[in-house]
Amino acid sequence: QVQLVESGGGLVQAGGSLRLSCAASGSFRSINSMGWYRQAPGKERELVATIIGGGSTNYADSTKGRFTISRDFAKNTVYLQMNSLEPEDTAAYYCNANILPFGAYYTNYWGHGTQVTVSS
Repeated sequence: QVQLVESGGGLVQAGGSLRLSCAASGSFRSINSMGWYRQAPGKERELVATIIGGGSTNYADSTKGRFTISRDFAKNTVYLQMNSLEPEDTAAYYCNANILPFGAYYTNYWGHGTQVTVSS
């Protein structure tokens, strides 16, 4: 059973920083991509950043220059360093990973989410 476990959310003042972590556990052959999405109350879930294969990254326009996604292949972990946080960044942040389980095809998995709240 593949699981994604997030950590690192919390309450921070505007202009502050937080670092989110997401570790994939269980039995699987490989991980293709990992990323972060977020969902604010009353809004749809949106892309924050993704990292694919050897390190190609993609960011939402609203997070470019402030957020940095990185990946530790040995630990099957993805990180999101968030700097210069704004109240508009307040949301539940969800980890996503495209993983190849044993005996199956590549499958998208989601974490349970971690709350980030930025106060003005």
